[in-house]
Amino acid sequence: MHILDDFAWRGLIQDSTGTDAIREHIDAGQVTFYVGFDPTAVSLHVGHLMQVLTARRLQLAGLRPLLLVGGATGQIGDPKETAERTLNSPETVAGWVEKIRAQLAPFVSYDGENGAVAVNNLDWTSELNVIDFLRDVGKHFPVSKMLAREVVKARLESGISFTEFSYQLLQSNDFFELHRRHGCTLQFGGSDQWGNITAGVDYIRRRAGEHVHAFVTPLVTKADGTKFGKTEGGAVWLDPELTSPYAFYQFWINAGDADVVRYLKYFSFKSHEEIEELERATAEKPAARLAQKALAEELTALLHGEEETAHVIAASQALFGRGELADLPEPTLRAALAEAGLAEITKPGITVAEAMKESGVVASLGEARRAAKEGGAYLNNVRVSDPGTVVDPSDLLHGKYGVIRRGKKTVAGFEVVS
Repeated sequence: MHILDDFAWRGLIQDSTGTDAIREHIDAGQVTFYVGFDPTAVSLHVGHLMQVLTARRLQLAGLRPLLLVGGATGQIGDPKETAERTLNSPETVAGWVEKIRAQLAPFVSYDGENGAVAVNNLDWTSELNVIDFLRDVGKHFPVSKMLAREVVKARLESGISFTEFSYQLLQSNDFFELHRRHGCTLQFGGSDQWGNITAGVDYIRRRAGEHVHAFVTPLVTKADGTKFGKTEGGAVWLDPELTSPYAFYQFWINAGDADVVRYLKYFSFKSHEEIEELERATAEKPAARLAQKALAEELTALLHGEEETAHVIAASQALFGRGELADLPEPTLRAALAEAGLAEITKPGITVAEAMKESGVVASLGEARRAAKEGGAYLNNVRVSDPGTVVDPSDLLHGKYGVIRRGKKTVAGFEVVS
């Protein structure tokens, strides 16, 4: 199947400069494309996965990726609809550039004829002086077109600085420089970048007299209209120090049935037939969450590796009595309990009933006693009949953790601290 036919089936192209022209261009020989990421934080988040994984698909189809992390544009910031961005120092942005480059590495190959190339727009932007920028770049941009961009129009009344207004020129110049230096003829990005991307296409036509191509992917949303990639704890990051592999896995496990098939098409590398089978399984047996498990396992392995994924799956099972808690590595256990709810306990000689109350699986000691009487109180997956039993230090996992469960589904943890 042609890569563009696969993209059409997955719904990955919202707008383009012409899919027929892009198809002909791909079929004519090896194509170099680029996608950019601005370092506006220390890490990418799951909202960036659409672009990261689309780049991976294109490379697997034989195209050569240029992965741009914007050391220059990251210091400016694409305009937001509400207010000016907070400008970060060059030193901060430079540090973020290196971290984000490292995060992109697992998703592409840097080897072979179409090996990926990491690029930084600071390399050419820092060489420009103001006069050259205005003469060589600025003169090709009609202000009327720049004002027509939706995000700019939204900011005209509240005010937009020349700094953010000029972002479009910088991004367009990136496409020009990558075309000149690396033979780049295709750019893609998120749908919110359509105005910037087409400005770059037009700029290359005006300045170099050459035709290049572009497309944008759709905005990823949830079926209920809430923002994709957000949880109660905030953004879901790709950096394991900010979002643990366990929490990353659980994010996909918790995807709604109304969303998961679309997410499989966007993010999974499974075949069309496999995805259609998971779609049928979701419709017939939604409680089994087979589609969510397949997506969670695939993406966690891609980002964090097979071994870490195995630990995460073992933890998700062990918390609910379907595996050995003692076999879990401490970081995985702690991350799992942090997601479930982890209470710190400083009181010596705590009872199981007190641990149940402190961890939040029951609201009172009386409720803990009733749960134990009904056979629904567990410490480390062992049923406890006497809620007054004192938690022995030898019962603690890794010498300090306890897993409390009420019934089959209500789980939390506690950590004994001195």
